[in-house]
Amino acid sequence: MSNIDLDLLRQGNRRALAKAITLVESKLDQHRTDAQEILEEILPETGKSIRIGISGIPGVGKSTFIEAFGQHLIAQGHKVAVLAVDPSSPLRGGSILGDKTRMEMLSREENAFIRPSPSEGALGGVAQKTRETMLLCEAAGYDIILVETVGVGQSEYEVAAMVDFFLVLMIPNAGDELQGIKRGIMELADSLVINKADGESVNLARKTKSHYQNAFHLIKTGNFWNPRVLTCSALEKNNISDVWDMICEYKSAAVEHNFFHEKRANQNAEWLKKLIHELIDMRLNHSTEVQATMPELQRKVINNSTTPYKAAKQIVDLL
Repeated sequence: MSNIDLDLLRQGNRRALAKAITLVESKLDQHRTDAQEILEEILPETGKSIRIGISGIPGVGKSTFIEAFGQHLIAQGHKVAVLAVDPSSPLRGGSILGDKTRMEMLSREENAFIRPSPSEGALGGVAQKTRETMLLCEAAGYDIILVETVGVGQSEYEVAAMVDFFLVLMIPNAGDELQGIKRGIMELADSLVINKADGESVNLARKTKSHYQNAFHLIKTGNFWNPRVLTCSALEKNNISDVWDMICEYKSAAVEHNFFHEKRANQNAEWLKKLIHELIDMRLNHSTEVQATMPELQRKVINNSTTPYKAAKQIVDLL
């Protein structure tokens, strides 16, 4: 077992929490084993937060929104952890690795904890590390977890699969509003929040809001919640409380309809399946027998002298 003091972690000690997260992010086998032992031990203290995914294209004002939102939550007596996910390219910086400097006010708050995403390449990639970091933050007493992602492609699906509420930030947009958002994202979102609704953009934001509301009417969710469209100004801190009120309303309704815990259970079951696939994949990559047999089988498949299924079965049988 590692030298991380779990009692200190449970008391919310930030140093103990940061050390535990570093252990979880490590790619060393021994560290991975130690991290899993810690996670197993703290499991009873997890799951008591509300997990909120926040997405939006670069330039939408995510950092400003998260800072204003986080400060509002802390003023209400909450402890807020901000985690960042960017499976596509965690090293390119952008909105993610710059978060701590961007959210200067929030990072100074005693009840806030901001953690950029680790680099890719470990088992499960960034998404697994974020899931496990989320559990450590919950054990340390953070009751609201904000998971930020860059609004491009795969990362949004990754984040939506690990949170209770998925919020997509938009900007007031003239003309082709709906061109800018993929149908898939509309189906993932529990709410669209149009940020930067200030100054000359107030009317534009109102117009954009009605466009998106109409678009949501075309998508039948079939459950207890109809996605909402709100406007806010993170810069002027307007309507930030409305966003939180809406999320609280969602949670109450989700609990009442037995959806809240059911969704988390389904997420865990899906995650288990994904990890099984990835562990098998790792074993295949590390097997010398597989590596020796693969080129010949690939050649046969390319030459049509065996079927892909038969070749794949031969590889799997080696395990």
